[in-house]
Amino acid sequence: MIFTSEASFKWLYSQEITKVKDLARVVQASYLWNEENNFAEQLMGLRTGDCWNSDLRDTSRAVSVLALTGTAFTETGKWILEKQNNGSWNEDVYDSTYALASLADLGLFNPEGCQWLIENYVGKWQHPGTTALVITALMKQDRLGNTNDYDMFIEEKARWIISRKEVNNSWKTPATTNLVIQSLMLAGHRDEVTESVKWILDQMNDNGSWGKENGDINTTSLSLITLHEYIDSQ
Repeated sequence: MIFTSEASFKWLYSQEITKVKDLARVVQASYLWNEENNFAEQLMGLRTGDCWNSDLRDTSRAVSVLALTGTAFTETGKWILEKQNNGSWNEDVYDSTYALASLADLGLFNPEGCQWLIENYVGKWQHPGTTALVITALMKQDRLGNTNDYDMFIEEKARWIISRKEVNNSWKTPATTNLVIQSLMLAGHRDEVTESVKWILDQMNDNGSWGKENGDINTTSLSLITLHEYIDSQ
């Protein structure tokens, strides 16, 4: 597979990137592709106290990617743990998956949160993007804890996601497809996503971005992350 990232980063650099969610994605993409910029410093500058905007998801995204780049905010890990109640974060699948993934990236094994996800997985969570987040959180925690307690559940949900693939090898939108590809690769299903990665490449806009209306920061960053992870695993 041949792909060069120059046009995509040129487009990203032309955007006004101010949201924590967008910055976190751009920092991750930049780190993977060895792009030198000041987005990590910009992201750290938005930290207030031990968190970002007192928002669990923003904080989880930010602390995860900064840990990847070598800056671990252990006090933020404590802040996230303080928000946990009866295994979950706000009894919400999205809050809980992002929190668990970030704790894993900080080196904090949290079996209570993992068990909550497994025990509370219900029909309304059966969306490919949502299930992909569940798989990613459990895989990160599973590796950290060096346990196989979640393997059967992860494999079952991975197979379900694969069964929901569209005829064109996508999971409907580029954003969802990226999340799914990343989770399936993490779960050991790289061979199942080859055609889906090609679909992602085909969705790139002429200006190097991905997303509607000539590009979206989050979708472009997610696509760059997916492509790097796929190419790097060859």
